[in-house]
Amino acid sequence: MIMTLIAFNKPFGVICQFSPDNKHRTLKDFIDIPNVYPAGRLDTDSEGLLLLTDNGALQHKITHPQRHIAKTYLAQVEGLASDETVQKFRQGIELKEFKTKPAITQIISKPQWLWQREPPIRYRKSVPDSWLQITISEGKNRQVRRMCAATGLPCLRLVRCQIGALHIQDLNLGLGEWCEVSEKQVFQAA
Repeated sequence: MIMTLIAFNKPFGVICQFSPDNKHRTLKDFIDIPNVYPAGRLDTDSEGLLLLTDNGALQHKITHPQRHIAKTYLAQVEGLASDETVQKFRQGIELKEFKTKPAITQIISKPQWLWQREPPIRYRKSVPDSWLQITISEGKNRQVRRMCAATGLPCLRLVRCQIGALHIQDLNLGLGEWCEVSEKQVFQAA
């Protein structure tokens, strides 16, 4: 049996399911391949790399917390990030029901390759924003957004750019586009 593994550049406002939704576009609006399912999720208001497969064992390998597959996010946050903020991410952040594992975090400039979001982020002249690159190896519900909020930097935009060794920039996918990838591309350096 041939296994299918798909990398999809999920746009903002798309819900990670194939069944119809009254308010949002779904994966079915972009991917017409039978029997593939997301290996992990991205919130409706998050964008970027999503993997889908028809292989349950591979889906488990990608998503299971014991595998510690690194996932990297670009977070545009409201406010100016500082070295002190970055240190909090690197030490782990106390959230309501758990403390996060340390996250590899750095302050960055907005990547030149990053697409424009539709609709665009609301620009506020009096409130600065900044960008963080955050790599985590766990994936609790809305974890990166919650980590940002806990440090006093609400997340305005969240883009997952990498899963394991697979980076969305290397795939050259436009918004809403997908391509087949190999398991080796995901795990080669992960």
